[in-house]
Amino acid sequence: MKEFNAEEIRIEAVSALETVKRAQVNGRYPAFIGLDVHKESIVFAVARVGWEAPESRGEIANKPKAVAKLVERLNEEFGGEVLLFCYEAGPCGYGLYRQLLALGHDCQVVAPSLIPKKPGERIKSDRRDARKLAQSLRSGDLTAVWVPDEEQEAMRDLTRARDDMKSQERKARQQLNAFVLRHGHAWPSNKTRWTRTHYNWLESLKFAHDWQHVVLQEYIDAVKAATQRVVDMTAQMERILPHWSLAPVVDSLVALRGIDKLAAMVLLAELGDISRFESPRQLMAFLGLVPSEHSSGNRRRQGAITKTGNSHARRMLVESAWSYRFPARQTAHLKRKAANASDEAKAIAWKAQKRLCGRYQTLTHAGKNTKLVCVAVARELVGFIWDIACREMPKVDSRATR
Repeated sequence: MKEFNAEEIRIEAVSALETVKRAQVNGRYPAFIGLDVHKESIVFAVARVGWEAPESRGEIANKPKAVAKLVERLNEEFGGEVLLFCYEAGPCGYGLYRQLLALGHDCQVVAPSLIPKKPGERIKSDRRDARKLAQSLRSGDLTAVWVPDEEQEAMRDLTRARDDMKSQERKARQQLNAFVLRHGHAWPSNKTRWTRTHYNWLESLKFAHDWQHVVLQEYIDAVKAATQRVVDMTAQMERILPHWSLAPVVDSLVALRGIDKLAAMVLLAELGDISRFESPRQLMAFLGLVPSEHSSGNRRRQGAITKTGNSHARRMLVESAWSYRFPARQTAHLKRKAANASDEAKAIAWKAQKRLCGRYQTLTHAGKNTKLVCVAVARELVGFIWDIACREMPKVDSRATR
């Protein structure tokens, strides 16, 4: 009788679980529709239950009226039963997903990077992509992404808009600094930039030609305009926060060192209901903060972090982790910042301080690069964020975890 080791038993159990999952999917829906969505058109294919190859059904305009007509035709064909649609996450957003749900059917928005692909495939077309989506959906090989509701998506749009404005401000400042330095002028490195004194110094610079003064003033005006847009977007976020359903969670996350209201809003706008993650490790993997690995046999090799998942939230976490380079302490600023947080959140925040500040010191004394240390601290910070969010999320309205 063949003997199995623990790993083989685990693989067999996972395989059996996937088989059950696919059988449940196949028994629930009479057909699976793959949609290859573009700005102006949607190519669709239908895969019926069984082993038959998916069938291409043509192309429709990417308009709500055309989608409604398509669903009406499929309702007639399959007797009004609930069908399962899918399409790849992309620039066209979630409007199609919400429309299909409103029409009484199920839909999945799938991760493009996780769609199975054969190494030998060298031909790609819209019809092939639609058939492939339908077939993979029927076999249960696709990974659905979490779809935010309309309020969550609107808040994410706001936080990302501010991030875009900040990028424009940073670019405008770089261009101004480059122009000034190119002509032999440099602001002392030990003095603060972008203050009233700094702007007065910039405007007092002399150049050989009159039109260079025009160039300088245009650069200065561009920086001031970009800065004002960042200020306006920040004020808009502060104005909206009290009306957001996740505002109580923001107040609790602010108790953590290195996380202010802006950082908390960005994290929750990007991640939504953090309690949908079963464990902190799952959230760390989603954020791309876990080491990549290429192991075989008895040889184990780990590299840099995977950098998969949400880059906006990952960047904010690494920036927040930088504040743990100082010793753990309860300063007046931290107490004022955590005034609206729950007692549980404050206790977790203090526990996080003791753990992460010590972790930072240990790794730096071991000779680790400070950038790598910040990433390691950010990874552990995720666990405390998950703990606080899971305690606070039940107090607000439940959200879709599809």
